[in-house]
Amino acid sequence: MKELNTVYTDGRNPDFIKLCEMLDSDLDEIVGGHAQREQYVQYNQLDDIHDVIVIFVDDIPAACGAFKHYDEYSAEIKRVYVRPEYRGRGLAERLMSELEQKAALKGYSSLILETGEPLKAAMKLYLRLGFAVIENYGQYRDIPESICMAKSVKKA
Repeated sequence: MKELNTVYTDGRNPDFIKLCEMLDSDLDEIVGGHAQREQYVQYNQLDDIHDVIVIFVDDIPAACGAFKHYDEYSAEIKRVYVRPEYRGRGLAERLMSELEQKAALKGYSSLILETGEPLKAAMKLYLRLGFAVIENYGQYRDIPESICMAKSVKKA
Protein backbone atom coordinates (compact mmCIF):
# COMPACT_ATOMS: atom_id res chain seq x y z
CA MET A 1 0.00 0.00 0.00
CA LYS A 2 1.28 3.43 -0.91
CA GLU A 3 1.71 5.98 1.85
CA LEU A 4 -0.74 8.91 1.65
CA ASN A 5 -0.09 12.18 3.42
CA THR A 6 -2.26 15.27 3.42
CA VAL A 7 -0.70 18.70 3.83
CA TYR A 8 -2.74 21.80 4.66
CA THR A 9 -1.09 24.89 3.25
CA ASP A 10 -1.79 28.01 1.18
CA GLY A 11 -1.45 29.28 -2.38
CA ARG A 12 2.29 29.95 -2.01
CA ASN A 13 3.15 26.28 -1.53
CA PRO A 14 5.57 25.20 -4.32
CA ASP A 15 3.97 21.75 -4.67
CA PHE A 16 0.53 23.34 -5.04
CA ILE A 17 1.90 25.80 -7.61
CA LYS A 18 3.46 22.96 -9.64
CA LEU A 19 0.21 20.94 -9.56
CA CYS A 20 -1.71 24.05 -10.69
CA GLU A 21 0.68 24.45 -13.61
CA MET A 22 -0.05 20.82 -14.56
CA LEU A 23 -3.78 21.52 -14.20
CA ASP A 24 -3.52 24.54 -16.50
CA SER A 25 -1.64 22.49 -19.07
CA ASP A 26 -4.28 19.74 -18.94
CA LEU A 27 -7.08 22.30 -19.25
CA ASP A 28 -5.38 23.88 -22.27
CA GLU A 29 -5.27 20.47 -23.92
CA ILE A 30 -8.91 19.68 -23.13
CA VAL A 31 -10.35 22.96 -24.38
CA GLY A 32 -8.05 23.53 -27.33
CA GLY A 33 -5.44 25.95 -26.06
CA HIS A 34 -4.74 28.68 -23.53
CA ALA A 35 -6.61 31.27 -25.59
CA GLN A 36 -9.83 29.33 -25.00
CA ARG A 37 -9.38 29.74 -21.22
CA GLU A 38 -8.05 33.26 -21.12
CA GLN A 39 -11.22 34.74 -19.63
CA TYR A 40 -10.87 32.36 -16.64
CA VAL A 41 -7.20 32.92 -15.81
CA GLN A 42 -7.91 36.07 -13.79
CA TYR A 43 -10.16 34.05 -11.46
CA ASN A 44 -7.52 31.43 -10.70
CA GLN A 45 -4.78 33.50 -9.11
CA LEU A 46 -3.12 31.65 -6.24
CA ASP A 47 -2.16 34.63 -4.09
CA ASP A 48 -5.69 35.00 -2.67
CA ILE A 49 -6.10 31.31 -1.87
CA HIS A 50 -5.37 30.60 1.78
CA ASP A 51 -6.90 27.14 2.27
CA VAL A 52 -5.09 24.52 0.21
CA ILE A 53 -4.79 20.76 0.50
CA VAL A 54 -2.05 18.78 -1.23
CA ILE A 55 -2.16 14.99 -1.09
CA PHE A 56 1.15 13.19 -1.40
CA VAL A 57 1.57 9.57 -2.46
CA ASP A 58 4.95 8.28 -1.29
CA ASP A 59 6.21 11.86 -0.96
CA ILE A 60 5.12 12.77 -4.50
CA PRO A 61 2.54 15.59 -4.79
CA ALA A 62 -0.34 13.74 -6.48
CA ALA A 63 -3.46 15.86 -5.95
CA CYS A 64 -4.49 19.32 -4.85
CA GLY A 65 -7.52 21.47 -4.23
CA ALA A 66 -8.41 24.63 -2.42
CA PHE A 67 -11.20 26.90 -1.37
CA LYS A 68 -11.48 30.60 -0.83
CA HIS A 69 -13.99 32.87 0.81
CA TYR A 70 -16.86 33.79 -1.49
CA ASP A 71 -19.37 35.26 0.94
CA GLU A 72 -20.51 34.91 4.54
CA TYR A 73 -21.99 31.47 3.87
CA SER A 74 -20.07 30.08 0.91
CA ALA A 75 -16.57 28.89 0.16
CA GLU A 76 -15.60 28.59 -3.49
CA ILE A 77 -13.76 25.41 -4.48
CA LYS A 78 -10.72 26.16 -6.67
CA ARG A 79 -7.88 24.37 -8.47
CA VAL A 80 -8.93 20.73 -7.95
CA TYR A 81 -6.49 18.42 -9.72
CA VAL A 82 -5.25 14.84 -9.60
CA ARG A 83 -2.19 13.94 -11.67
CA PRO A 84 -3.17 11.50 -14.43
CA GLU A 85 -1.03 8.66 -13.10
CA TYR A 86 -2.87 8.82 -9.75
CA ARG A 87 -6.45 8.96 -11.06
CA GLY A 88 -8.87 6.17 -10.27
CA ARG A 89 -7.50 5.69 -6.74
CA GLY A 90 -10.08 7.73 -4.82
CA LEU A 91 -7.83 10.75 -4.32
CA ALA A 92 -10.36 13.22 -5.76
CA GLU A 93 -13.07 11.98 -3.40
CA ARG A 94 -10.70 12.15 -0.43
CA LEU A 95 -9.55 15.63 -1.45
CA MET A 96 -13.10 16.95 -1.83
CA SER A 97 -14.15 15.40 1.49
CA GLU A 98 -11.25 17.07 3.28
CA LEU A 99 -11.97 20.42 1.62
CA GLU A 100 -15.60 20.14 2.70
CA GLN A 101 -14.62 19.32 6.30
CA LYS A 102 -12.14 22.18 6.44
CA ALA A 103 -14.69 24.64 5.03
CA ALA A 104 -17.26 23.46 7.60
CA LEU A 105 -14.73 23.99 10.40
CA LYS A 106 -14.29 27.55 9.17
CA GLY A 107 -18.04 28.11 9.45
CA TYR A 108 -19.15 27.86 5.83
CA SER A 109 -22.53 26.25 5.15
CA SER A 110 -22.13 25.77 1.40
CA LEU A 111 -19.54 25.11 -1.25
CA ILE A 112 -19.76 26.57 -4.73
CA LEU A 113 -17.64 25.93 -7.78
CA GLU A 114 -17.35 26.59 -11.47
CA THR A 115 -16.58 23.98 -14.09
CA GLY A 116 -17.42 23.50 -17.75
CA GLU A 117 -19.02 21.06 -20.15
CA PRO A 118 -15.69 19.81 -21.60
CA LEU A 119 -14.63 18.72 -18.08
CA LYS A 120 -16.86 15.67 -18.05
CA ALA A 121 -14.89 13.72 -15.41
CA ALA A 122 -14.98 16.68 -13.04
CA MET A 123 -18.70 17.20 -13.55
CA LYS A 124 -19.36 13.50 -12.94
CA LEU A 125 -17.32 13.64 -9.73
CA TYR A 126 -19.08 16.73 -8.40
CA LEU A 127 -22.54 15.34 -9.15
CA ARG A 128 -21.63 12.04 -7.47
CA LEU A 129 -20.48 13.99 -4.38
CA GLY A 130 -23.83 15.77 -4.05
CA PHE A 131 -23.24 19.01 -5.91
CA ALA A 132 -26.12 20.36 -7.99
CA VAL A 133 -26.04 22.70 -10.96
CA ILE A 134 -27.03 26.25 -10.02
CA GLU A 135 -27.40 29.53 -11.86
CA ASN A 136 -24.01 30.96 -12.78
CA TYR A 137 -22.75 33.23 -10.03
CA GLY A 138 -20.49 36.25 -9.75
CA GLN A 139 -17.81 36.53 -12.38
CA TYR A 140 -19.22 33.51 -14.27
CA ARG A 141 -22.72 34.98 -14.64
CA ASP A 142 -22.17 36.09 -18.23
CA ILE A 143 -20.01 33.17 -19.38
CA PRO A 144 -22.35 30.63 -20.98
CA GLU A 145 -19.60 27.97 -21.19
CA SER A 146 -19.39 27.93 -17.38
CA ILE A 147 -21.37 25.50 -15.30
CA CYS A 148 -21.71 26.44 -11.65
CA MET A 149 -22.55 24.02 -8.86
CA ALA A 150 -23.26 24.12 -5.15
CA LYS A 151 -23.52 21.81 -2.18
CA SER A 152 -24.68 22.39 1.38
CA VAL A 153 -22.27 21.36 4.11
CA LYS A 154 -22.91 20.73 7.76
CA LYS A 155 -21.19 23.26 9.96
CA ALA A 156 -18.76 21.70 12.40
